[in-house]
Amino acid sequence: MRESVSVTRGFKIYRGVVLVVLGAFVLIPLYVMATSSLKPLKDVQGAFTWWPSNLTLAPFVDMWKTVPLARYFVNSTIVSVVATVFSVAIAILAAFAVSRFRFRGRTVFTTTVLSTQMFPGVLFLLPLFLIFVNINNQFGVQLVGTRLGLIITYLTFSLPFSIWMLAGYFDSIPRELDEAALVDGCGPLGALWRVVLPAARPGVIAVAIYSFMTAWGEVLFASVMTTEANRTLSVGLRQYSTQTNIYWNQIMAAALVVSIPVVIGFLLAQRHFVAGVTAGAVK
Repeated sequence: MRESVSVTRGFKIYRGVVLVVLGAFVLIPLYVMATSSLKPLKDVQGAFTWWPSNLTLAPFVDMWKTVPLARYFVNSTIVSVVATVFSVAIAILAAFAVSRFRFRGRTVFTTTVLSTQMFPGVLFLLPLFLIFVNINNQFGVQLVGTRLGLIITYLTFSLPFSIWMLAGYFDSIPRELDEAALVDGCGPLGALWRVVLPAARPGVIAVAIYSFMTAWGEVLFASVMTTEANRTLSVGLRQYSTQTNIYWNQIMAAALVVSIPVVIGFLLAQRHFVAGVTAGAVK
């Protein structure tokens, strides 16, 4: 009995130490970012101090003037929201078909969808760029340097994972619910809309959060597929670095501001996100 109590106490101490270390690992960089955003530029470039000696909100004001941050914010919002909406809509239909129907090529399709996650995204950069250029040459549809091209690019990232996770989540929903809806006069799409989707809300929210975060923070493809007019936040933050100076305090302030939408959305939907990821992954 004493040994059990000792083990339990030792585990609690070990768990507390691990949580403190992990918390410090996460919170210290955020603290440095926050305090640096409240310092004048000369203080940030000088000797490091844990607390600003001259607090100022000027970086949060100047960051909108140094670079067109508002335009980048609008571009990122449009691209991320549209990519998320299309990713969720297409993934729902594809995952429902994979989960509820048996058709020729189903195994090949699911294997292909899942296997795309094995390769790094950089391998698709040149092929996508060449495809977009050829589409422009053949059909006159401009995709390189447009929001539409960036949205299509992000769909190629988020759709495979979204389909795989939602298919697993739909598999965990009893088929008797579909059968009851069909008996009541609903078609397959009616059963999906009225019965399956309400039960799969955590999975849908998890897919939406994943798609949005993928599009919001992506850098590599955005740096190649965009121009100054439609540049996104992840690429636009680099504009605070010029040939003569680096506005570290404004970079930190802008990084805090652009992180707010993602942080708020994740906190609001955290419970659904965890449930959706767990159910989809386990299945």
